[in-house]
Order: sequence, then structure tokens, then C-alpha cells
Amino acid sequence: MTETREYDVIVIGGGPGGYVAAIRAAQLGQKVAIIDREFLGGVCLNIGCIPTKALLRNAEIMNLLHDGKEFGFSFENLTVDYAVAQKRSRQVSDRLVKGVQFLMGKNKVDVYQGAAKLRSATQVDVSAVQDAPAVSGQKFDGTLQAKKIIIATGARSRSFPNMQIDGKRVIAYREALFLTEAPKRLVVVGAGAIGMEFSYVFRSYGSEVTIIEMLPHLLPLEDEEAAAEVAKAFKKQGIKTLVNTRTENVETTAKGVSVHVKDQAGGQEQTLEADVVLVAIGVQANSDNLGLEAAGVKTDKRGFILVDEYMRTNVPGVYAIGDVTGKLLLAHVASAMGLVAAEHASGHQARPIHEGDYIFMPRATYCRPQVASMGMTEAQAREGGREIKVGKFPFSANGKALGLGEREGFVKIIADARYGEILGAHLVGPDVTELLPELELARTWELTTDEIAHSVHAHPTLSEALMEAAHAVNGEAIHI
Repeated sequence: MTETREYDVIVIGGGPGGYVAAIRAAQLGQKVAIIDREFLGGVCLNIGCIPTKALLRNAEIMNLLHDGKEFGFSFENLTVDYAVAQKRSRQVSDRLVKGVQFLMGKNKVDVYQGAAKLRSATQVDVSAVQDAPAVSGQKFDGTLQAKKIIIATGARSRSFPNMQIDGKRVIAYREALFLTEAPKRLVVVGAGAIGMEFSYVFRSYGSEVTIIEMLPHLLPLEDEEAAAEVAKAFKKQGIKTLVNTRTENVETTAKGVSVHVKDQAGGQEQTLEADVVLVAIGVQANSDNLGLEAAGVKTDKRGFILVDEYMRTNVPGVYAIGDVTGKLLLAHVASAMGLVAAEHASGHQARPIHEGDYIFMPRATYCRPQVASMGMTEAQAREGGREIKVGKFPFSANGKALGLGEREGFVKIIADARYGEILGAHLVGPDVTELLPELELARTWELTTDEIAHSVHAHPTLSEALMEAAHAVNGEAIHI
């Protein structure tokens, strides 16, 4: 007879959405179980956000060493070892994963390692996965039952028939993180955050990098002016870019990979030769083989689970959060959704996330220069019929940036012309991912650009660029 164990809340998936939801539900007095087939921390901690940021730090140091002449130092016999950088990235990842494991114990969350499948809206079958890495969870074959279920199974790399990922010559982000040597020639298909970050890392270690993007500019979801600034910087770094270019076919050869591309404007075709192709063209939902049909949970035509502002699916008692919903595929968004779902499932007052809120969630790309943004692009604001004012301040006029030797980039604020409401912010430059929260907080609590402009910012700091951009909205910037 199959064993059945009972809980108040079951969370399926141990990523930054799932484990946050589990902890919050436990804090609210619920008996909680979390199930993951592979590892706690999900893609983000294990094969995504965290290890890539460790690699990016190594890349920053590499570039600083190469730019040493400005700072008065040079090397005659500088040697680099990418394998050491890769090993360090795994150590950083492992440390944080162990931290999540500790938090599960601290909050008395039962962890199960296995494949989860909904039997109904209140029951989840768990089956052992062969050769799965340890998540410090119980190996269990049986059924878990709960009043509420939160699905947080995330998403995985997407490929097309003309770009089949083989894990060796044609790879996705997962395989890229486990390379111990930088490819001599790398073609990156897709100029979103993943493609841009890996391009920067491998170029820093000497790879010949070419980025192919089907849309008209790099970072196609970002403000066009911000994207152009990054494109200019990448060109200086020696990274080649082909935009408005379609990848027709990827063919493995005896010597490497041939990438056949076509310019969408003029129709010209060319073939690029590489040792490795990194496919970074998006993801697909991990909603298959999950038993959604048995529970009656609805998805859209792409397989993403449909949810409302409290993360409820169409089935009472069943919630979904994070990438599997397709809302905004970012770790911090998954965590925010996890808090909402856990609080609502626990009968606690939850602050909803409405459909229009997702555009104002912070977005970050950690190449050099960094990109951080939230809200509407300038084009979106104008297309929406808004009367706007735009304030912009360059880091080339910021004392702290000049001292750091980081002159590239700017802060750009888009505001409603009548009320000064922040409609969007787009930052390019040094550590701008750390600056964005001030503008995010201001927008959340309905502060205007005038109030930001008249808040005293310490000098010299990078944050002064925010103040100056806010002044610039009304044409009153001091230092330009």
C-alpha cells in the first residue's frame, strides 16, 4: 500500500520562488513540504544567476588587469586560468545552496527529493529520480496530501529544430557554466541577458565572440538608447554583433560548428565558423509531465500556467509562481510571487501583484557596462500616448565614476510631464544594478522626480547620477 503523508502546504520546486514560498508558509504556522527532483536553489543558485555572477566578477578583474595602464601598472607575464574561475563559481554556488538547505531545517520544512506529479488538486505523487544530485532531502516513493499546493517548477532552455542542443558543440547556459576552458571561437545566438553576460565573460578570457540577434538591437527588451550604449561598449571590447539577423541553421562539423545566418533587411547570407555555439533564445515552461490535466489546471498555448493577482490557478487551492507562469522570468520576481502565494494559501493578508505591476519589476543585466531598468521604455511611453519628460545624466560627468575609471553609460528617467510620476528608468554604467532600487522604491511609494532631485545624495557617489537625472527631467541638472 502506498504511504500517504499529510501537510498544510506542498511546494513543488525548490528554486528562488519555491523555497521562499516554503519558508514564508512555515513562518505563518503551516506544516510544509517541498519537493525537487534535482537540487534546492533551482536554476538560479545552481546553474544560473549565482555562478554567472561569480564568473562575471572574474571577468571584471581580468578587464581591470588589461586596462592597468590607466592606473599605472602593467604585467609582462600575465597568465590566466579559466578553470580556476569556473571552480570558484561552483564554490560560491555550493555555499548558497547549503544555506538554503539550512533554512529548510531551521523552518521545519520537510524536503523530498523526487519527481512530483499531481494526482488531484490536493494530492501529489512523489517518485524517486535515478542518479539525481542530492538536495539533502528524503528519498520517498508515495503520496503527499495537502490543503494547498504551490507549483514552482520553473522553466528550461528552449531550442529550435535548426539549433538542437547537443551539450558539446551546441550548448545552453547550463553547459556553458561547466566549461573549464574558454572557447577559442564562440557564437552566441540571442542577445538577451544570458547571451550578453556569457559573451562578456568569454571575451574577457580571450574568446573570439560573435552575437547574433534576430531583432533590431541588442538587449531587445531594453530601451533602445540603453541598448545602443552597450553595443558601443561591446564593439570597443572586440565583440562582434549581428542584429536583425536570423540564424537559419547550426551544423556540427569535424572542426567545430558552422552557423548559417541571413540578414533580414538585405537578405545577405553568410556562414560563421565556431568551436562552440551558445543558444540563448529563451525558455519553455516546466509544466509537462506534472499532472496538470489530472488536477484541471489550465495553461496558455505555450504551456505557461495561468494565474491571477494572488497566484491562484483556475483550480481552488492550487497556486503557481515564477517562471512556470511566464509572467517575468527573473528570480526576484519568482520570490515576490512566492511570498504572495504562501501568504494567501496560509490565510494571511497578501499584497497582490497585478498584471500591470510586472513591467515595473527591476530588470538587470550584469555585463560591462551593467544595465538596470524598470517600467516603460521611452518608445513604449510615447506609443502609449503619454505626455512625458525625459531626464538623462551621463556617468562621464560623475566624479565617482571618473575615479573608478568607469565613464561609460548614463541614467535616464522617463516621467509623466504633468505629475512627475516615474514611468520608467534605464541605467547603463558602473554597478547600476545596485542603484536601481532607489528609483524602484520611489515609484512604488509614488514619489516624483522632484522629490528625488531634492533628496540630498552623498558626494562623491554614483547615486548622484540619479539625483542629476531627476533634476534633468525639468531641465535643471547642475553638472551638465
